Amino acid sequence: MTLYTRAPSTMSLLCLESSARLGSFTAAALELHLTQGAVSRQVQTLEERLGVALFIRRRNALALTDAGRYYLAEVEPLLQRLDRATSTVMAFKGRGGNLSLSVGASVGTYWLIPRLPAFTRDHGEITLNLVTRVGPADFHAASVDASLEFGDGKRPGLHSEFVLPLMLTPYAAPSWIAANGETVTMHTSRPSLIQHTTMPDAWDSWYRFDNIDGAAGREGPRFEIMSMALNACIAGMGIALLPPYMVDDAITSGRLKRLSRRKMQYPKGYYLVCPEETAQMQSLQVFRQWLRQQQGS
Repeated sequence: MTLYTRAPSTMSLLCLESSARLGSFTAAALELHLTQGAVSRQVQTLEERLGVALFIRRRNALALTDAGRYYLAEVEPLLQRLDRATSTVMAFKGRGGNLSLSVGASVGTYWLIPRLPAFTRDHGEITLNLVTRVGPADFHAASVDASLEFGDGKRPGLHSEFVLPLMLTPYAAPSWIAANGETVTMHTSRPSLIQHTTMPDAWDSWYRFDNIDGAAGREGPRFEIMSMALNACIAGMGIALLPPYMVDDAITSGRLKRLSRRKMQYPKGYYLVCPEETAQMQSLQVFRQWLRQQQGS
């Protein structure tokens, strides 16, 4: 049997947040255009509903209890999302609005942003806000609507849609090639294989893919962000497995050379991920459709 518990009112949550931030029911009342008694009653009703005290009431100030700090941390992102949704609907009358997107730093810089002028030209009603992070987005902690992230698309409880495969080819600087040769072989120095911490098996996968005897190992320098591996490769630190969309400028300028004409598709790729409750946002649906049109470009 499932028991349904009605959520607290938005006003009681606003009173909690404002009182905690300002340290006073009186200050919260001024901010919310209520009486001090009304704010106090809203918080008291919320405490009675939860069955715990949220504040330690002192003569000159309020302090959150442990339960209060936990509860506020849980509801604050929801209040932020509610405020953003309200502002968006009021400003755009439901026709577009803001879309907050978490994007991996490298795919955002080298693949997404160069394509965004076309999106903003065709969809001026949508304001796109980007934040970068390494790894999967934490929708509980971050106030974002969706994430373009590297992974396998398996995020329980979240909606995931494949966007872009990760195709890898080895590249090196001309100076490194002059000293070490222009192909990757079983005799290539293992410490010169630049490693990605998000793809620790990438070089081993390449050795199998390209039928190179032996194991690549993980002796080379490690970088968490692919763009750092790119710059280390340009600086002559070794060989990096990189996607073509990142190296076009470096190839054209002669700073990098391709060591193989083959491309290996890594098992993981880039997915558009969002909570189920934001999947139907009009701005996100427009952006998702536009991303589909970019596949293969």
